Amino acid sequence: MKGGNSFRSRGRKFSSGLLALLFATVLLWIWEKNPFINTLQSAQDQFLLSSSEFIFDMPNDSMVSAHHKEHTDEKDANVTPKISRKAEQGSDNSVMEKSTSALSPKGKGARHSKSSSKRKVCNYAKGRWVADKGRPLYSGFGCKQWLSEMWACRLTQRTDFSYEGYQWQPENCEMPEFERSSFLRRMQDKTIAFIGDSLGRQQFQSLMCMVTGGEESPDVEDVGVNYGLVIPPGAIRPDGWAFRLRSTNTTILYYWSASLCDLELLNITDPSAGVAMHLDRPPAFMRKFLDTFDVLVLNTGHHWNRGKLNANKWVMYVNGRPNEDRNLAAIGNAKNLTVHSVVRWVDSQLPSHPRLKSFFRTISPRHFLNGEWNTGGSCDNMSPLSKGSVVSQDESNDLVVQSAVRGTKVKILDITALSELRDEGHISRFSAKASDGVKDCLHWCLPGIPDTWNEILCAQV
Repeated sequence: MKGGNSFRSRGRKFSSGLLALLFATVLLWIWEKNPFINTLQSAQDQFLLSSSEFIFDMPNDSMVSAHHKEHTDEKDANVTPKISRKAEQGSDNSVMEKSTSALSPKGKGARHSKSSSKRKVCNYAKGRWVADKGRPLYSGFGCKQWLSEMWACRLTQRTDFSYEGYQWQPENCEMPEFERSSFLRRMQDKTIAFIGDSLGRQQFQSLMCMVTGGEESPDVEDVGVNYGLVIPPGAIRPDGWAFRLRSTNTTILYYWSASLCDLELLNITDPSAGVAMHLDRPPAFMRKFLDTFDVLVLNTGHHWNRGKLNANKWVMYVNGRPNEDRNLAAIGNAKNLTVHSVVRWVDSQLPSHPRLKSFFRTISPRHFLNGEWNTGGSCDNMSPLSKGSVVSQDESNDLVVQSAVRGTKVKILDITALSELRDEGHISRFSAKASDGVKDCLHWCLPGIPDTWNEILCAQV
């Protein structure tokens, strides 16, 4: 009996093993015949190569349900909330580019591993500052035709210009050296428009100096009158400037719109009555001339404080009427609504303006310490990169712009974090107003940091 039981036990084990082998053989045959494995692999690759979208975990209040919460003061711009990443396929704000190593001449004809042939994340705002003996890109003593004297630090009593000698090197991005003739050929018969506050004006002046080499040239023609950019009665300067380079028919212009709201006198015959600040309506200038632009760069931020609103006599309007919503009256919420409204409007116009490339530049950081501009604040550091040289984060420090452009064809020009490392590049105590105790820790010396903003812009254009 014991032998019989042993035989039956071995038989059962043999049968089980045979069934298992048969089952595995069938599975292997199905696996080889079924393209599921290839489909799964390609789906994973597609996911890994898709653009990245950031969801910010913000408080849930009446305004945040539609937009992300914005701090009501620029000094809070450095506070970064907890974030989570969400991949979304097909976003027009993709930061994915092919690996430059796979496309370089050295890699021509060579075999690449699967990992090296994949595209890597290109984020122009992520990278490092590196020393560059080829700087600055134009003369700090020249460019008098377009550069405001108050921003030309070479013309002040400042003696340390080491801040000029650094180049931004983005991670996994191909950003060639700026070469003005090449850029102007690319921009032939095109118009580049900057619309925003005085930091937008600095970027405009920087680009004018870059494309001319900082030298006066008969090739440059003032065409401001074509855009109504003339000095209005009682004003000391026009609302903007426009110059055309005759050789390539390239126009570069700037229009002052500190809030990016449509501003309208409440009483035409009595300017002291105040100005309607339409939070949900883009500037009339942009609406009028949008079809003439090929590149549009928007920015706002530093005029969004109660002092500026009161000084300018701006009265918030929504839907054509004075705002009565207390939540919306908060400066941060009002700015949030305006940025989102402007981006949505531009995005809605892009289908009928297919050649237009639009950008929203993130906020330029301030570096006031121990007070504000009018309370003794200063930025006395003159040592480059004392705050470090690397930006390793993927997300933007400007949460409002980041959230506004998400899902649109308006691209982000993210300069906040990389500029935060360059506190030594401000005009500081060499400001024309320094004798009054006012130090400029908002605007930048030129040549300087705004040149890098333009290099990143040129790379993305």
